[in-house]
Amino acid sequence: MKTILFNAAGDDAFPGRLDAVLGLARRFDAHLTLLHAIPYEAVGVLDFQGAAFAAMVPIWREEAARLREATLADLANEDVPWNWVDAGGPAALALLRESALNDLVVVSARDQSAGPDTPSFTAGELALSASCPVLVLPETCTRIDPEAPALVAWDGSAEASHALKAAVPLLRLSSAVYLATVKEAGKPAKAAKEPDLPPVAGADYLSRHGISCEMIEVAPHEEGVAAALQAEAATRKAGLLVMGAYGHTRLTERVFGGVTRRMLTGVRIPLLLTH
Repeated sequence: MKTILFNAAGDDAFPGRLDAVLGLARRFDAHLTLLHAIPYEAVGVLDFQGAAFAAMVPIWREEAARLREATLADLANEDVPWNWVDAGGPAALALLRESALNDLVVVSARDQSAGPDTPSFTAGELALSASCPVLVLPETCTRIDPEAPALVAWDGSAEASHALKAAVPLLRLSSAVYLATVKEAGKPAKAAKEPDLPPVAGADYLSRHGISCEMIEVAPHEEGVAAALQAEAATRKAGLLVMGAYGHTRLTERVFGGVTRRMLTGVRIPLLLTH
């Protein structure tokens, strides 16, 4: 992992997340690209949505300039190679364009304009569309502990397999790796749907990368699979949760599977997603 792309959002918790990402970049000796997106390119403005929208352009540009100056001043004292990218348009699309030559995209669990219980459009869009994995940080995250235990959600699907493969660089650093399968509530073992790949296939894959893991079966939770995984991660004191992202996306529509939506609604520890 040598190139990390980070969403430079201007919320109050951004400096803390920047510290967390800088720590991760140092651990991997990686280059960090900070991308800041403003709602639209304020060059040759065409007033498509009225005078009120056009009046916001200089405000957005001023806020972007302040964020850039403050961030660059902080980065001047850091030992991580970095560059800054200004982009126009929605953050999800700007990050998606820039992600093609990055190994990891890091975003906050909450979009600036969204409510506290709303799953991040940016995180979801990237998880379903980007060619590299997406690390979703709790909004107020200030540190990532690469050596903390990691919980990998496993159901034998292609999505889970892709997430497992994408997580290998991080799992190599974890003090313990748990390959977790959630039991289906109310179904006897014989009635449960057989996974495409059994848990042992995931364990075998990790072992070939020099990573040992423990296969565990997680009891069902009354609030669903996401709640069961979150509770197990807390019990195991996990510092990373890895999961395949389920759903589909178009330029104008984003549809999550139920588990993915729930996981993005209540991100408590860093969450690695890929489709």
